[in-house]
Amino acid sequence: MNARSGFLLSSLVGVLLGAVGCEHRAPQVAPPEPPAVPVSRPIARKVTDYVDFTGRTQAVNAVNVVPRATGYLVKMPFKEGSEVKTGDLLFEIDPRPYQALYDQGVGQVHLYKAQLRLARVTAARDEQLVRKTPGAVSLQQLDQDRAAVEEADAQVKAAEASLETYKLNLSFTKVTSPIDGQVSRFYLTLGNLVNQDQTLLTTVVSLDPMYGYFDVDEPTVLRVRRAINEGRIKPYGVGLIPVLMGLQGEAGFPRKGTIDFVNNQVNPTTGSVLVRGVFANPLPPGGRRLLLPGMFVRIRLPIGQPHPALLVIDRAIGSDQGYKYVFVVNAEDIVKKRSITTGRTYGARRAVLKGLTPEDRVIVNGLMMLRPDLKVVVQTPEAKAQSEQAAAPTDKAQARHQP
Repeated sequence: MNARSGFLLSSLVGVLLGAVGCEHRAPQVAPPEPPAVPVSRPIARKVTDYVDFTGRTQAVNAVNVVPRATGYLVKMPFKEGSEVKTGDLLFEIDPRPYQALYDQGVGQVHLYKAQLRLARVTAARDEQLVRKTPGAVSLQQLDQDRAAVEEADAQVKAAEASLETYKLNLSFTKVTSPIDGQVSRFYLTLGNLVNQDQTLLTTVVSLDPMYGYFDVDEPTVLRVRRAINEGRIKPYGVGLIPVLMGLQGEAGFPRKGTIDFVNNQVNPTTGSVLVRGVFANPLPPGGRRLLLPGMFVRIRLPIGQPHPALLVIDRAIGSDQGYKYVFVVNAEDIVKKRSITTGRTYGARRAVLKGLTPEDRVIVNGLMMLRPDLKVVVQTPEAKAQSEQAAAPTDKAQARHQP
């Protein structure tokens, strides 16, 4: 091998060794960027403590419509499920038998009145004859004349009383609504025989206002009574405490009412007291009332007057072996773990009694990925909205990239 060939061989070996060395060299990795975390400051505002319950609505007035006369149904002029007023005709029972009795009573009254007039005329004539001619009529006859007048007068009064009874029974053939409210369906159809004070024809329930019944546990009862005695609950009126109601599908408790009844004893089986609230149920123009008897409702009972509180989003609060904490970001954008004392919830936020100030920046999402002393990039709700808006493609760009 000459010198030229040895030089080429050594050069080739050096190139191969260099390539092998490049394959085993560790690549340089750039340091990870700090994670972006959403933050929010606590909200300071006035809140009111409350206790929530479940309950049922019930009509203030509910009437079973039962006939006060026996007979066959001949008319049912109301529409099932409609609202009725006091005195509206619901049913009519065949009035002919009662009309006949009434007419008979009228005749008896006329008969006895005629007998009364005759007795009075006879007595007056005999008394006048005695005054003109003493002894013309015996004293016994005069006594009989006076007795006949009193008897006829009593018969007239008895006949008038019977006539009033016939008139009342005749009026009972028209069954009217005793209250304002909503009527139920027909329980019987035309031509059926109904019995006095026995047959149920339909029901009528009042709609405005509406009761809301709920059971309050004994500790809450004591808490409310102490708050009233200490002046921390201001009733709307004498003995009236404010209460709120929410229906299924409604956000919050938009309906305001007052408590007008608290039962006089605690149920020993449940350890609770039955409480009743009164709520308005107006009829909107061209619409229907929302509250009906028997509906499931949510009840909120405010306890005390509004007071200032510091609120944070509930999902920002973590729990670790019985104590609560949040992650906050300091001025250098470093994560710090802060132990807090929490109160009750108000919607989606919870009151923080100790451990935070209104100036703290609280991390509201991704708590499982955080650790103390971690460097982060703060992302406020405003900045997040702007970045999402910038990242979203415009309509023109989408049209341009469509095939």
